[in-house]
Amino acid sequence: MEYLYILQQAIVWIITVFWLYQLLISICSLVKLKDKQLLVDKEHKFMAIIPAHNEEAVVGNLVESLKNQNYPKELYDIYVIADNCTDKTAKIAEEVGAIVYERNHTEGRTKGHALQWFLNKKIEENADYDAFCVFDADNIVDKDFIKNMNKKLCQGEEVVQGYRDIKNPTDSWIASGYAIFYWMMNRFYHLARYNLGLSPLINGTGFMVKFDVIKPNGWQTCTLTEDIEFSLQRIIAGKKLGWATDAIVYDEQPVGFKQSWSQRSRWTVGHIQCMEKYTKDLANSVKEKKTLVTLDGFLYIVGSIPMFIVTLGLLLVNAFIYMGDGMTKLELIQNYLRYIIPTFFLPIITGVIIMKLDKRPIKPMIKGLLCYPLFLGSWLLINFKCLFKRETSWEKIEHVRDIKINEVM
Repeated sequence: MEYLYILQQAIVWIITVFWLYQLLISICSLVKLKDKQLLVDKEHKFMAIIPAHNEEAVVGNLVESLKNQNYPKELYDIYVIADNCTDKTAKIAEEVGAIVYERNHTEGRTKGHALQWFLNKKIEENADYDAFCVFDADNIVDKDFIKNMNKKLCQGEEVVQGYRDIKNPTDSWIASGYAIFYWMMNRFYHLARYNLGLSPLINGTGFMVKFDVIKPNGWQTCTLTEDIEFSLQRIIAGKKLGWATDAIVYDEQPVGFKQSWSQRSRWTVGHIQCMEKYTKDLANSVKEKKTLVTLDGFLYIVGSIPMFIVTLGLLLVNAFIYMGDGMTKLELIQNYLRYIIPTFFLPIITGVIIMKLDKRPIKPMIKGLLCYPLFLGSWLLINFKCLFKRETSWEKIEHVRDIKINEVM
């Protein structure tokens, strides 16, 4: 029985230290630092790349928002990768002014494979672009996105994540859950680390990469989460990623639970793939480079799903102590409530804080805030399920509204 008590205390210390570390970093998002006052000495040439699979309902809105960028039109081109499409995606994209590349491959139908295929072509052409930006087909983009990414490029930043906002945050409690989660990630993860000189992460869409970065080897990702994988590759090499609060992209999120479950299952499987592929390399990078950037990257990959397992282990250890008559039923309940109550109430409080900090209206999001613990709780169930059953199938997000850029500004 004594070893169970020791194990219990060890797990409590691991969880406490991990979350204290995250809290201390998050506080740094509240510190407003002055931007680097560097001269914007060049207007670079960009590719706006849109991988799209059967996105006829939304791709036109994205292309239109990109055509209206506050940036010289001759200095950026809009490319749509019509990836194994069976609808009118290619036709509509071409009609609204995009350059369309049609890809028909029975294998490798992920976004990472589409980017790899397209960028290899541009490398072979020796295309005269300085950088490229990647968007999902259901995005719409703020008119200053490319202009603000150009500033980052002038400041010497090679890979930069833009601010991922949500264009349908009040459509359902599921969409609200995504919105609160991304608003928290934007400030408490990406901005906080950027302020500290650590590395944010690429976050799926709305990011910029200097073309020279991928020219030697192309875009080389193989997991279901190509964004995390590419970020980890950079961190292993000792490179920091950048962050641009003022380069805003609006993303559409699922409104139904079934679609959300499928999407988040795919993300979890991709994260597990990254853990299996890069944990050892990150550990070696920490040992070799001895930088906080690599250490923080290592803590990220060993912290999310593994911390869920550690927490689950704590609940089981308490149950074993109770069954061995090491604690009363009341003590067991008190211990469980000590873990469960913060799990349910802290996310709501944190959601309100982030909306206050970002000056967002709270009233339209009340239902989403109250249901946010359920959204996160379902993610814990997804993590548990994916430990044993790893689904990799892609399920299309149904687009329920035709949202244009002027409607979210």
